[in-house]
Amino acid sequence: MLNKDFWEERYKEQNTGWDIGAISTPLKTYIDQLNHKDLKILIPGAGYGHEAMYLHQNGFINVWVIDIAAQPLAHLVSKGFPKEKLLHNNFFELKDLKFDLILEQTFFCALHPNLREDYVVQMQQLLKPTGKLVGLFFGVVFEKEGPPFGGIEEEYVNLFKKHFNLKLLAPAYNSIKPRAGKELFFIFEPLI
Repeated sequence: MLNKDFWEERYKEQNTGWDIGAISTPLKTYIDQLNHKDLKILIPGAGYGHEAMYLHQNGFINVWVIDIAAQPLAHLVSKGFPKEKLLHNNFFELKDLKFDLILEQTFFCALHPNLREDYVVQMQQLLKPTGKLVGLFFGVVFEKEGPPFGGIEEEYVNLFKKHFNLKLLAPAYNSIKPRAGKELFFIFEPLI
């Protein structure tokens, strides 16, 4: 079962194969072109939070992280990330906050596929009408049962099109070498 205990155990055992040790190149490229440092940004299931730390260190003042596991949040605090912007909670229970931008980096692929429709609805509800959901999906189906759970472009289009305007969904041109040819970069805007 992919619950809190499962993820806490993965961190305890340092079984974090999804962690690349730095900010993801496609997300760094996207972040580097953002001009407004006051955007309210959420990173769900951020793990060790390389994207969150990059944003924080580059002057973004309203970055939030939510994770069901306590260990990655403690890691972020130890690196100087503001504790008051960390939410130790289940993403699907997050309410009453609206964001300009939500960054997706290995959270979607960590969720069992039976939660994907709930993910789409929750993302739409958490975004402001002018907000954006930006990030990476795996554009490949994995042979063994996940996590990670992969998928294909057509599946993502069918899943998101009822709730989002799919501005961009294309192979990432600047993935790290082990993920080259396996990632799709996307920018989705909520339908109003």
